[in-house]
Amino acid sequence: MDVKTVLQFAATTRGLSLLIQALLNAAIPDHEADAFTPPPAEVEPRLLDPAVQWFLGGLSHWDAEHFLFIAERGYLYEHNYAFFPLFPVILRGLAETILRPLSGCLTLRGRLLLAVALGNSALFLLSVVALYGLGRVVLQDRRLALVSSLLYCLTPANVFMMAGYSESLFAALTFGGLFLLERGYTLRACLALSIATAARANGLVNVGFLLYLPLQQALSKIWALHKDNNRHNKCFHYTWIVARLLFTAALGTAVIALPFLVFQYYGYRAFCTPSLSLEQVSPALIQLAEDKGYRVPDENAPPPLWCLRPLPLLYSHIQDVYWDVGFLRYFQLKQIPNFLLALPMATLGMAAAYMYYSDNPARWLRLGLWDGGANKRPDKPTPGFYSPRVFLYVVHATMLLGFGTFCMHVQVLTRFLSSSSPVPFWISAHLLLLYEPLLQRRSPPTSNKGQQRGTPRTVFLYLPQNPIVHLLSRWKTCSIPTRWILGYFISYWLMGLALHCNFLPWT
Repeated sequence: MDVKTVLQFAATTRGLSLLIQALLNAAIPDHEADAFTPPPAEVEPRLLDPAVQWFLGGLSHWDAEHFLFIAERGYLYEHNYAFFPLFPVILRGLAETILRPLSGCLTLRGRLLLAVALGNSALFLLSVVALYGLGRVVLQDRRLALVSSLLYCLTPANVFMMAGYSESLFAALTFGGLFLLERGYTLRACLALSIATAARANGLVNVGFLLYLPLQQALSKIWALHKDNNRHNKCFHYTWIVARLLFTAALGTAVIALPFLVFQYYGYRAFCTPSLSLEQVSPALIQLAEDKGYRVPDENAPPPLWCLRPLPLLYSHIQDVYWDVGFLRYFQLKQIPNFLLALPMATLGMAAAYMYYSDNPARWLRLGLWDGGANKRPDKPTPGFYSPRVFLYVVHATMLLGFGTFCMHVQVLTRFLSSSSPVPFWISAHLLLLYEPLLQRRSPPTSNKGQQRGTPRTVFLYLPQNPIVHLLSRWKTCSIPTRWILGYFISYWLMGLALHCNFLPWT
């Protein structure tokens, strides 16, 4: 029943997002931004192209244009290689298969826009189900898993989950892979997390889960083996557990890193040993490269300097040269508005780390691998946000928060964390259930019949079928923390559609 509720709410928010962005895109003139805007393909528009462009054109702005360009024309410019290939491949696949019957009334560009809307909507639904399943396994609390999944449907990074970005794809693969890993399906989890790395470079960070969770499970088995006085040949079993752990860690790391390494090699071959001649490229695209200073692979030109480095990684070169990404480079007075834009998400991340640490500081010293006490097993379940199983997710979110704050364009923290970590939604749901009286009620007076005098009345949490809709419909009576949390989610959900879809600065 909970999965049905979550899916219905997710489908509703996707439909509203598409409608609202179309109306706002039509009502607000586009800002003339200095963004990547390649010339359109020299193809006559077909019957439905104007309608698709009017309704879905807002989904193609900013970095979405890179993904659409790659899907339509392949990798050409050097900075296109900052965008990993899985999402463009999916878009092109949808345009050439499911949407192929529409080719008589839609150009490839129109079909790609339609693929963005349909593909990201479907991927978002998958990510919601994966997040709910992950919450049920890790939190061991149905209420918290439900509320956090419903909050995710109103994610502050909403526009990036809908537009031509890879966030929905990455979230579905990451949350799904972590769910499989928590359930013990290690090989399937490796495959899902490996595919996630083909969508975004920060998928490499997921290696930490594959190193930590098998280690935690190995310690649990060693603990059980140590307590079993009837087990013979313990030395053999210890050796087998350690060998299996090392094999799993090595294989998993290699599998997850493989798509990143293969794509870097592809970029190296394209620019360091090019086989492309400029005569093979459209003159309009060559002219754009000359006007904007974009590098194009050319067999008649000398290789770029990054090819001569000991470790010639194209991705790090692009981040450094084209996006000026580096340690403390964004700490400038003129970037204060962007820091303020990222402040709510950063606050959620810091609150999660602080609250989790304050609940059990000793757990951090033990790296969350086991709970102290003579009679406690390492894997003893504790439901809720303070569960030992949440430790790794809080550490992961804190590391992403630190890296995003000090080494990236800080305003991307909102979508960076929203698509990579469940923690912002878990901590928000935890605060709602903790401080919102509308989600709590006392047992009715009739339940005290036969109750002993002096016994306190039972208190339990009351959870409607859709708690978020329940709270929004009673906004005036909600508590202050609830208004802050829901106000943040709703305002960013709507402002992103208004600003991003009209080429205005956003996260």
